[in-house]
Amino acid sequence: MRTLSIASTGMQAQQTNVDVISNNIANMSTNGFQRQRAQFTDLLYTDVSRPGAASAGPEARVPTGIQIGAGVRTGGVYRVAQQGSLVLTENQFDMAIQGHGRFQVQMPSGEIAYTRDGSFQVSDQGELVTSQGLLVEPGITIPQGVVGVSISKTGEVQVKIPGEVEMQTVGQIELATFVNEAGLSAIGDNLFLATGASGEPIISAPGEPGFGTISQGFVEASNVNPVAEMTALIQAQRAYEMNSRIVKAADEMLGTTSQLR
Repeated sequence: MRTLSIASTGMQAQQTNVDVISNNIANMSTNGFQRQRAQFTDLLYTDVSRPGAASAGPEARVPTGIQIGAGVRTGGVYRVAQQGSLVLTENQFDMAIQGHGRFQVQMPSGEIAYTRDGSFQVSDQGELVTSQGLLVEPGITIPQGVVGVSISKTGEVQVKIPGEVEMQTVGQIELATFVNEAGLSAIGDNLFLATGASGEPIISAPGEPGFGTISQGFVEASNVNPVAEMTALIQAQRAYEMNSRIVKAADEMLGTTSQLR
């Protein structure tokens, strides 16, 4: 009886589904978080009778055949690259990306990571850093004693120095995009690393074709929809229960068979 193994694959698939949904709900308040969705594929089929096989005579063909499936498996978990809403923070170093692109962050190993989380601060050296203290690339240093910082939509960082009329440019924010952003590898702390699946980063200034613009004093909120997630959670729970009932029914059928005399 294949029923037990088929139903077990369904239960395992729904467990994965609930894991993904619970992670989405847990990150409802995470800056720049992009919700995930699990996708499933059916497993190999056993051909009891192949479609189109010869039947009663040389001209007769089986129209549909008999193919018994082996269940389901998780084909992948992808991120939904939908723009999150912008939340006003009034912190002059906070930035939100409207459109495509990710900020670049230098890891302690020297490797470059990428993020949509633009909640930045200034270190004791005046360098622009993330909330974990990682340097934002390319490096931008805010001089001591400035009375104002302005970041344009195109990523130009300017400061107001006491006694001077004109604003001084101290750096340029650059964004990175990828041919396949779904191929990025999440490493936690709202950071991602490039992989062979994502392709090499394409670097450019905000506002260039294919790149979003910068909004100073805002951060991008999570794009998780609580109502949609709860609906998906209920559907996954019901599907899990239905598969468990199949296991129970198969067990009862096997019990009936074992009691035959």
